Amino acid sequence: MIATRVAYGKTLIALGESKPDVVVLDADLSKSTMTSEFAKRFPDRFIQMGIAEQDMMGTAAGLAAAGKVPYASTFAVFAAGRAFDQVRNSIAYPRLKVRICATHAGVTVGEDGASHQSVEDIALMRAVPNMTVIVPSDAVQTEWAVEAAYDVDGPVFIRLGRAPVPLLYQPGHDFELGRAVMLADGEDVTLIACGVMVSQAVAAREILAGEGISARVLDMATVKPLDGDAVARAARETGAIVTAEEHSVLGGLGGAVCEAVSEICPVPVIRVGMKDEFGKSGKPTELLDKFGLTAEGISRAARQAVRLKIRA
Repeated sequence: MIATRVAYGKTLIALGESKPDVVVLDADLSKSTMTSEFAKRFPDRFIQMGIAEQDMMGTAAGLAAAGKVPYASTFAVFAAGRAFDQVRNSIAYPRLKVRICATHAGVTVGEDGASHQSVEDIALMRAVPNMTVIVPSDAVQTEWAVEAAYDVDGPVFIRLGRAPVPLLYQPGHDFELGRAVMLADGEDVTLIACGVMVSQAVAAREILAGEGISARVLDMATVKPLDGDAVARAARETGAIVTAEEHSVLGGLGGAVCEAVSEICPVPVIRVGMKDEFGKSGKPTELLDKFGLTAEGISRAARQAVRLKIRA
């Protein structure tokens, strides 16, 4: 069990060794976002901006315009919400190579409560033209995503979590931005998940298998651009889809899949996520259970999707 923000901090140091144009910015949260180790190793390539997220994004834009590759780091609720205007107009509009690394996303921030639980950030960033949106599911995939983001011609939003998550991948596995990973094949329904919900989807598949329901599991780490081909194959070959995300069901992964399916191969889609509501204070596991962001919640949605498919 390793938190994706921890993998982010370690990968930054390796990236800093091989890429001298990488600079890191933080908004007074470097011990939480894990950029503090980069600051110790490369003090002349680290900028502590203080609690000034808008200024941080503007400074990152300026550095990118001058030829640097900035990784701007803060909590997701501040990166996507508080600094939205600077991200939109100063970074995305001129298509600058700024990597916005948003930690502590979703309700698994835990006891910090709703004010710090970002459940709208994917929707906000998906709507911004030129933006690539990545939601890694474990520490290994986070390493690949942070490295791959370096080469993207334009802004990138990487969503990371606070709480430790299980390892799903081993080093050496192929990773490609914009391509879904099929973790398991199935015939009756497809479970499409991102971030911390991927391990829950894998567990849900086991529950469903015990009931005679065969489920395909797709890890959709790149929410934008969405792997439309993988979604189309899932719709045609299994006839029903369940999406799972630690985010609102409005505008996130579920919204993206519904948009794609409705245009290419309409089938029942059930979205597992926050139901247009704020989070609450509590332990991460308690909150995941309260909001149905669990293997059991995904299993219930899968049964519903299969029933809808049969009726259709």
